[in-house]
Order: sequence, then C-alpha cells, then structure tokens
Amino acid sequence: MKPLLTGRDIVVVGQQPWDTALGSNCKDIAREFSRHNRVLYVNSPLDRNTVLRHRHEPAVQARLAVQRGQASGLQAVAPNLWVLSPGTVLESINWLPAGWLHRQANKLNNKRFAQAIGSGLAQLNFQDFVLFNDNDIFRSFHLKELLAPAVSVYYSRDFVVAGGYWRKHGLALEPALIAKSDVCVANSSYLADYCRLHNPQSFDVGQGCDALAPQPAGTPAPADVRPLPGPVVGYVGALTSARLDLEVLRYLSAQRPQWSIVLVGPEDEVFKASDLHRRPNVHFLGAKPTAELASYVQSFDVCLNPQAVNLLTVGNYPRKIDEYLALGKPVVATRTEAMRTFEQHTYLAESKEEYLTLIERALAEDDPGRQRRRRDFAATHTWENSVARIYAAIAAHQGGLATARPPASALTPALAPSL
Repeated sequence: MKPLLTGRDIVVVGQQPWDTALGSNCKDIAREFSRHNRVLYVNSPLDRNTVLRHRHEPAVQARLAVQRGQASGLQAVAPNLWVLSPGTVLESINWLPAGWLHRQANKLNNKRFAQAIGSGLAQLNFQDFVLFNDNDIFRSFHLKELLAPAVSVYYSRDFVVAGGYWRKHGLALEPALIAKSDVCVANSSYLADYCRLHNPQSFDVGQGCDALAPQPAGTPAPADVRPLPGPVVGYVGALTSARLDLEVLRYLSAQRPQWSIVLVGPEDEVFKASDLHRRPNVHFLGAKPTAELASYVQSFDVCLNPQAVNLLTVGNYPRKIDEYLALGKPVVATRTEAMRTFEQHTYLAESKEEYLTLIERALAEDDPGRQRRRRDFAATHTWENSVARIYAAIAAHQGGLATARPPASALTPALAPSL
C-alpha cells in the first residue's frame, strides 16, 4: 500500500544527535520517513556551557569546526536523508527564573537555531515542509513561527517534564508547545491522553521496534552467563534508579537465593553504590555491544522490567519489552498504563511479592506455543506501522497532504491521565 505521505520534505528536530550510541525513536522515525520523503535531521546545537566545559572533546570540536566555517554542517547519510549540525552556539539559560527574561533569551536561542536550520533548508531547496519535533521543548518552541512549516508535529515519547533539567521551565512551556502544534502524536496511550489535555488533535501512534537478531539454535550462552546456576532471571538496559525499582531486585534476591539475577547494562551512581553488589546471586555484567544483547536475552529463562512507578515512567513505552518478546521470552514487568499494550503477552506485577509469584508462573508455563505468540505480537510493532499512523494523523489535520484519516484506534479518546 502506498504511504499517505510521499514526495514531501520533512525536517526533524529533537534531543538526540544522529551519532548517539543509544537507541533512538527519533532516528528510527527519520529513517522510515526517508523511505518515501526527503528528510533533514537536525542535530541539537551546542550550548555555551558545553563549549566551556567540554570544548576539547572530539564531538564538540567537530561542531566548532562547522561554526568556524572549516567544515560543512550538512552531510548526506543515506538516500533522501541528510544530517545538519548547526554552526551556532545557544546560550545556557535554564538557570534563569521563569518570566520575561527567560522568554526573551529562549526566543533569541530559537532565532539562532532557526537561522541555522534555514541555511540547511536553502541548500537542499526544501519547500512546503513538515516540521517533526521529538520532545524538544525549549530550543524548538518558536520554530513553527520562525520557519513557517506547512504542518508542525509534536512527538511525545517521554514525560520529560517530570523531573530534572526539563521540569523548571518545561511544566509551562511543553503544554503551550503542544497547544500550538498542528498535530501531536505519542508513542503510548498515556502520553496521547496527556497531549489531548492541551490539543484535541493528539493521537497514539504506537511504537516501532528494531528487534534483536536471534542467535542460531544451539548457540551457547555468553561466557559470563554460562557458569551461573538456573533459573536465570535477567534485565538488559540502562540501570537507572529513577526508572527501576531496586527494592524489587532486593526482594527477589533474598527470597530466591537459588536464582541467578543477571543485570546487563551501564549503572548510574545509585546502582553502583547499592547493596545488590554484595549479594552472591546478583550478577552485574556491565554494558555490552548491541550485537551481543540478543545472546544475553536468549540465555535468560525470564526477562524483567522492574520499573519504578513515577511520572517519568508511568507513560513511558518500554522498547525493551518488544525486544524481549521478539525473542519469544517470558516477561515479568511492572504494571503501568503504557504496559496495557502488552497485557495479553506479559505478566504484569503490582508489588514485589507479585513479581515473585509471576516469575514462578512464567517459568512453569513457558512453552513453544507461547513463545511463538510472543514473537508474532512483537512483529506487529514496526516503524513502518508507527510512521503510517503519524502520516494518517497529519492527513487528518490537513486534507491537502492526503485524504485518509488515522485508524480508529488512533482517534479513540481515552480518559485524561492524572498528572
């Protein structure tokens, strides 16, 4: 079937640079856009603090070379896909109090950013373009007015204003940005409900997944897992205390000392200092190359996602669940609004005690039929399907781009979340 949006120019702005080593919804969406449209992916510009504190780092030096005119900021990275590294430096203004001064400084930053983007648009002769904003609240707040896109789309994939850097000014600016965008799309029903509080043209477009490539049958477990006694209960991903519940892991370790609890991924300072490192059945294996992650997941008897429940996580779409299911593995995870999508194919716990019960149930029930159904379900979560919903949401806003409306599931309103 022909996509609803073809032959268009699309500008993508967001928080993550193209060369990020992390998984990135924004990059995956840009790649899918570029299958049928021309796409300009804009790296986030340098800010003054980064230049002062990290100017000797290679990535910063590369950006400064663009600013000095020693290197081109525009690079073709694939057919129909260009990356622009802005040759500008924005002021670091998050320390300013809310009010007139911050608004004016942020407008100045937006003008500098827009000017840099405009240079890329001119070089590529982009016309009548769609502006796709991936959760970039501050730098891109005024881009709709400054760049005058045909359609402005705000993409919510995380409730970033729940804490940290984004909270101080984001609690006021994100709702205003959502409200003035032509279309808002989100990767979970919770975030779509949040956007709909401020803009009725808000749709749940789901999530894509680049499944981990399974290892051939008979491939041995990784060397650092092989000697561990089973069952092996494991997690793969960043070990971040703001997003994961350490108490669940402590409880499982204490209640089932015969289990091997395997944690694969980089740790934040809280995890590094936790007493879990002193427990003989908890094994921290560190970060691993992406190409090796499938072998770790396949070595687990049960996969975990022990999310802490807070504003940062409750609406967050957990990509790792699709990665686990794509390999047919049983999954025990914390019940959240976003996890409703996976309810028929995972075991959802509401307490540490329920985690224990459900892991034992998952171990007892696992069979080839369930494994096949998990893989089949994960296979429906493709970037092609998610981007098709984005196209349909744009089409519902502006009939001049296309005539179809979003699928019924994308248009169905839900109860607004309690934030």
